[in-house]
Parts: sequence; C-alpha cells; structure tokens
Amino acid sequence: MKEEFPQTAAPAPGNRPSRPPAGEAPARPLPLEPWEGSAILLVDLDAFFASVEQLDHPAWRGKPVIVGGDADKHGVVSTASYEARPYGVRSAMPSSTARRLCPDAIWTHGRFDRYREVSNAIMAILRSETPHVQQVSIDEAFLDVTPTVVNREHPVRVAQRIQRRVEELGVTCSIGAGTSKTIAKIASDMDKPRGLTVVYPGSERDFLAPLPVRVMSGIGASAEEKLKSRGIRTLGQLADADLRMLERVFGKLGRVMHVRANGGDDAPVEQDDAVKSVSNEMTFATDLTRREDVEAAIATMAAKVGRRLRRKGLRGRTLALRVKFDDLSVRSVQRQLPRPSDDELAYTPLLYAMVDEVWRPGTPLRLIGVGMSGFSEEGVVQESLFDVAEAAPSADDVEPVVRDERKRRGLIEATDLVKDRFGEAAVRFGHELRNEENTTGSSSKNPADYK
Repeated sequence: MKEEFPQTAAPAPGNRPSRPPAGEAPARPLPLEPWEGSAILLVDLDAFFASVEQLDHPAWRGKPVIVGGDADKHGVVSTASYEARPYGVRSAMPSSTARRLCPDAIWTHGRFDRYREVSNAIMAILRSETPHVQQVSIDEAFLDVTPTVVNREHPVRVAQRIQRRVEELGVTCSIGAGTSKTIAKIASDMDKPRGLTVVYPGSERDFLAPLPVRVMSGIGASAEEKLKSRGIRTLGQLADADLRMLERVFGKLGRVMHVRANGGDDAPVEQDDAVKSVSNEMTFATDLTRREDVEAAIATMAAKVGRRLRRKGLRGRTLALRVKFDDLSVRSVQRQLPRPSDDELAYTPLLYAMVDEVWRPGTPLRLIGVGMSGFSEEGVVQESLFDVAEAAPSADDVEPVVRDERKRRGLIEATDLVKDRFGEAAVRFGHELRNEENTTGSSSKNPADYK
C-alpha cells in the first residue's frame, strides 16, 4: 500500500521515503525517525459521501460522482468524487455550476443514514486504537496517539494500520500526523487521496513557513485580507510578525495565530461527549417570503434540534437563529434562556419573535438555521453559536405553544416514543409538511448530525 512509505514533511537530507513504481509489490517499510513528545493524528475520510456511493454501486467506481442538491433548486455540492474534481467540481459549489462543469457526472441526493453507518464503523476502529478520539464531523476525527511508557508504538505505524483497516471497509482516508491538532489538520490536506503526511517533532516551523496563511484553521477571508494588507501572506511571515501588532488587529486571536504559525498549539484532543452545540438548518429550493412559511420552517428546525438534544441528554441556554437571503448575505440573532431547555414547544415561539430582528415579510429567504448551545454550568454564558452581537426580545413576553409544562413534556415524550419505535416519519406535524417538497436535496455534514 501507498502508506507503507510514509511521507515526511521535513525529512533529513537523504531520508525521504519513496514509493515503489506502480504495479510493484511494496518493499519492507523504511525505518522511522524516533518520535518524542505529543503525537496527534487527523483522520480525514476521502470524498466520503461519494466514496460510500461508489462502494455501494460498483458500476459508479472510476466515474465522476456528485452527491448534492438539485441544480435547479438552489442545491449545493456536498461531496464530489476524485474523478469529478479534475473538472473543477468542489464541495459547497452551487449544483448548477457543478452540472455545467461536469455534465456527465452521476448525481445523487445522498443517503445520510448509510453514511452515518459507515462513519460509525470507522470511528469504532479509531476508538479501538486509542480512547482519545475527538470526532469533529461525520468524516473527520482527531486522535491522540502519543507514545507512553506502556505503549511505545510509533505514531506512524498506528496511522498506517488505521489506513489499512479503514480500506478494508471499502473506503479510504488521508491522515496528517504531527505534534498538535493544527499541524495534523494542515498535514492531512497535503496528500489526497490515501495520503499520509508526517511532520516530525522539531520540523513544524519548516513545514509551515511556505504555506499560505489561509490553510490555518481560524483564518478566514477577512483575516487573510487584513494580514495581506500588512505584507503577511505565508505562515512563516506570520510567525515572524510583531505579536503586539497582531494582538492590536485581531485581539486574542492574534496571539493564537502567532503561536500556531510557530508550530505551537496545546489544544487537547477532547472526548466525543464534549458537545458544544446542536443545530439544524434547511436550504429551500424556492425562497420563502411569507411569514407562515418561515414560521413553519423554524418550527421544523426547532423540533429537530429539540429531539437531538433529548437523545444526547443535553439542555442548552443559548438559542440561536440564522437566516440567509437570496443575495447570500447572512444575519443571525441569539437569546439566553432563563433556564436550560430541550423543549421546542417552549422555545419555538421565542424563535418566532427572534426572526423579526433579522427579517421582514416579503424579503426572500434561502436558508433558515436553528441552534442550541450553552451546555456549561448554569450561570455561565457560552460564546455565540452563530457569532452574533445582539440579543432578541425578552422571553418573558413569549408564551409557549402549550402553557402547562407537564402537558408539554407528556406530548414530547409520547412523540419521541413513537419516533423511536417507528422512525422519524411516524409522526408528522403540519409545519413539517408545509416545506417538505421545498428543499434542495443537499446532504449535510453538520457535526450535530453524525452521532
């Protein structure tokens, strides 16, 4: 296998592993450099949704496959197979653009239950390698495989074994290995598909220096432009930049960026149960302009979030609403609840009031999202789920759908029981049916959905 010859991001002269010519059997793995200190892996499943489709449909293998929404209904590409990518097709691209670039591609809306099934099997493999696993999406996870006194196995050998075991399930993964989550994440994108990029301890600065600043998590388009305006285009330039200037421009983020650009990052691999938010959003094939349609969509999203909260045993204090308009601009609003809640019958009317802060009837809406966060101890306010600045009106002015709390809980529990036994579609409310045919068919990689 390709991974028997791990790439080293910053090898010593004359020590770069090579791969055998195509068709030849792999030679014995080359000796590995000693590893001292922390070891983090980022396992990234290659074109995951499309790979599962090709696994289940042998006739699709070797052909361009696109998983996404309808091109004539505001759909977007969820995943494109590697055969589709030479045509310029990428994730999050409008489906209409992807269809123009690759007219002969095989299209599918996707089957999220199947993707979750394969993902769960892969995550079980990862947890059998180490208990220190942090799943960050349906197709990505961090692992802490730092050698210990008890287990001195080399991190690269662990990564190679993971790749072999994942491939036995019929899909592939690319892995980045480094001393931190930042290094591992960047390294995982260097060699796809089926790549293994290793950044040995002490070589972090050399690995990062030539890379553009945008490859680092946390540096978006706005931060990139601010850095470029100050002559900072690479991570090496960022590492050498004046820390006081960065803090003046970016605040606390400036110090974080500087530390990471220098190869430092002590963020731990958190356990999977450290859920920070639960959210759901819907993109519409036809923009919504009437209030009754908007409220129906909000109620649908709120119910999905409430059910997920209850299944995870969570109650949140921070309720958030996000909308996207037809010009693709986005507005968000959030509200701190008086007490933690997982009860959509209590907080849905509050969402109806919150939407007035960001939308007026007649203005076309393309997307609506509802989220809940703030699962920390009571009285501690968590940072905004959607990065918003202003809060909505007071909850004291809003009545729950059912005023009697015992009746509300009884209705919710009865509905959950029916859905647990007969499936999510067993109980359908009017608001759910209202927009049922007005979706794009796009599949989501929302972290809230993967468990």
